[in-house]
Amino acid sequence: MNKNEVGKVMLRVVLGIIFFVHGLSKFQGGINNTAGFFDSIGIPGFMAYVVALIELIGGIALILGIGTRIVSVLFAIIMLGAIFSLKLPAGLLGNGQMAGYELELVLLVISIYFVIDNKSILAFDNKIFRSKAD
Repeated sequence: MNKNEVGKVMLRVVLGIIFFVHGLSKFQGGINNTAGFFDSIGIPGFMAYVVALIELIGGIALILGIGTRIVSVLFAIIMLGAIFSLKLPAGLLGNGQMAGYELELVLLVISIYFVIDNKSILAFDNKIFRSKAD
């Protein structure tokens, strides 16, 4: 295994942990509170459940390397939604009242990387879905 593969695994695992923790915090903080917040900014409240489940389950899947491309597409959609529905008016670094979208932008770009990247050596996807071409 070369250093690029090690870096790829580290990036995938950290991205998975970040999303897992964000999903977990939505449930621990009261998912109904998150649904109310979504409603207050014009997003249907039920989407809080959808986003939290994608973050929670998708985070675990990404850590394990299961469905990396699909999960990464879902994460990218969530980050685009966060940027354009909430964070864009605050600017990249924030406006003193709200954080900017720099974190969401980084998570978006990392997610896109995993959508277009080849499979990682240390991922369950390789063991489960090994193709004849590999």
